[in-house]
Amino acid sequence: MINTLAGHKIVDAKKVKQRWTPSIPTIVFDTYWRFAAERQAIFYRRMCGTTGPWTTDPIFQEFKFTNAYRASDRVSQYLIKKVIYSGDQSRDEVFFRTILFKLFNKIETWELLTKKLGTINYSDYSFEKIDSILSRALDKGTRIYSAAYIMPSGCSAFGFRRKHRNHLRLIEKMMNDGAPSSISKAPNMATAFDILKSYPTIGDFLAYQLVTDLNYSELTNFSEMEFVVPGPGAKSGIQKCFKSLGGLSEPELILLVTQRQEEEFDRLGLDFQDLGGRPLQLIDCQNLFCEVDKYSRVAHPEVDGSGRTRIKQKFKPIAEPLSYWFPPKWKINENF
Repeated sequence: MINTLAGHKIVDAKKVKQRWTPSIPTIVFDTYWRFAAERQAIFYRRMCGTTGPWTTDPIFQEFKFTNAYRASDRVSQYLIKKVIYSGDQSRDEVFFRTILFKLFNKIETWELLTKKLGTINYSDYSFEKIDSILSRALDKGTRIYSAAYIMPSGCSAFGFRRKHRNHLRLIEKMMNDGAPSSISKAPNMATAFDILKSYPTIGDFLAYQLVTDLNYSELTNFSEMEFVVPGPGAKSGIQKCFKSLGGLSEPELILLVTQRQEEEFDRLGLDFQDLGGRPLQLIDCQNLFCEVDKYSRVAHPEVDGSGRTRIKQKFKPIAEPLSYWFPPKWKINENF
């Protein structure tokens, strides 16, 4: 019997697969797979150096969407190559760099810190130095946080009006509590998730993102098929893709969708080129529900979901050449 963690429940993957029939998909469910196939095709066309446009789909041409695979996205690639696997590989240092980067989730903020501090290490961490750099940037009108998701301020927990100071104290608390050791010893991703979620300002969504990011490193070695927590966007996408879940929970449905990916691509006659032999994982299918929620605002405006009707981010191609490198433990880098 194969047991898979989905949300906080142990889910019998075989039983979930048997329960597919009662759920009722909508037209958006087919769009989900077409979106995944075309977004991955765009990824490979760009990687091969072809000039744009990389698709004839007018929605993809106009609006920005994340990759089918989370680890292929620009920020994840920077995190993997320039943060996690660049520098001291000791447990505490990898944890510290990863959390520091992800709380801001902005490449420009990390590069500002490295420009001013040189190598970023917990061994010579100084609240005052990092606070000074970030405060000066804010005073000049620089945005130091990504717009990808909203970070709670943490004022009630740590008392500062400027939230970056609260987040620095949050990292200090994690390090003082021995969180790197606790997470490295966690028996599964759900336990590591719970450790992260126990800290102020970290809810379900952020804890799942952070445990996924930490799992790119050698600090942990969880399967990405172990555990999933749907975020608000994914929940809206699921609502658009299914009239009824047929008694499945949202994490169970994501698990089932991930298990059925080959069957669904075949059903629709789609040629999906996976990531160097790595199929879509739970985190990827969760993200795809979020992205198809956005895509369907234009493609299927008649289908209800979160109530949002516009896609905010426009597509702007980045001039710099694209190269990809993934966690070595995945053993797929020879394919790129």
